[in-house]
Amino acid sequence: MKTTSTMDWKLVPAKQLATLATHWDALQAKLLPHAFLRSDFLLCLLDQFGQGRELLAYREDDIGWTAALLLRPRGKGRWNSFQPSQLPMGPVLLPADEDLEAALQSLLRALPGLVLGVGLTQLDSLAHMGPFDGARLRHQHYIDTAWVDVENGFEAYWEGRGKNLRQNTRKQLKKIEATGVTPRLEMIDTPELVALAIKQYGMLENSGWKAELGTAISVDGAQGRFYRQALESAAAAGRARIYRYWFGDEVVAMDLCVHQDDCLVILKTAYQQAHQAVSPSTLMRAEEFKAVFDEGRFKRIEFFGRVMEWHTRWTDKSRPLMHLTAYRWAWLKALQDRLNRSKTRAA
Repeated sequence: MKTTSTMDWKLVPAKQLATLATHWDALQAKLLPHAFLRSDFLLCLLDQFGQGRELLAYREDDIGWTAALLLRPRGKGRWNSFQPSQLPMGPVLLPADEDLEAALQSLLRALPGLVLGVGLTQLDSLAHMGPFDGARLRHQHYIDTAWVDVENGFEAYWEGRGKNLRQNTRKQLKKIEATGVTPRLEMIDTPELVALAIKQYGMLENSGWKAELGTAISVDGAQGRFYRQALESAAAAGRARIYRYWFGDEVVAMDLCVHQDDCLVILKTAYQQAHQAVSPSTLMRAEEFKAVFDEGRFKRIEFFGRVMEWHTRWTDKSRPLMHLTAYRWAWLKALQDRLNRSKTRAA
């Protein structure tokens, strides 16, 4: 298991990721090749959701970078990984065999001021070997996330789905076709079409419950600007796809996706609330998955969200994401453990 020393870490303002992008991306491609962890995606997040206080921490040897992460101060004496809600995983690049407690103790002491704790959020359990607990280290389950293995052809995959999903999809499709409408799937992967697609996506979200909560995408809001900027950049590099599902000349469902190597990630899904009775997002996904299986380019489709009942209709595979917290002193972790137990008993 690899260890590190206090002097290993270098700290610079996070916006300097723009000039250090080649180093970050080389390490990211080796350790965690998900397109949303590439520098261009992260810089778009920093541009729209950064506070200006974020730091880029990295280690390097004679060959190149060996570890890197983006951090944000969280109150007095605490730092967390930079984690806006639009980012599926924490921007943390650490080797799988890293001694996590030693690495975080080293980082904690390299950060400015008296730092009592460092938290790394939404880490993929597949990317780290552990151990995840120690005298000054605690791990906490965050969510389980689901994925689909793209193997053995779509027919075998579809036969493996539940009878209800297959029958309901067939019934809903026949119901739509009986009205004289022919549904169709369209895939966008060029940057010049992204702006219109994001506008259409925002209209879908604003037709449903997200509009009531005020969380729907608006083209003039930070979310709309981010997704347009990020997906235009990814599309220009051949790493973005937007799936649109049409009923005639009306867009009724969309998936926003990014990809790297053999993994396709669904970032967001929206559908037209007025057509909820015929499940347009389900119809879209069935055709979309068939196209992905038939294409043969990807080996994995990732959802990267909390496993919901509808996920289980599409896959039986899931794994945990976790949070890690490192404390400066063992007694501080012990004190926090006692406080947590007291809160649990009180509840």
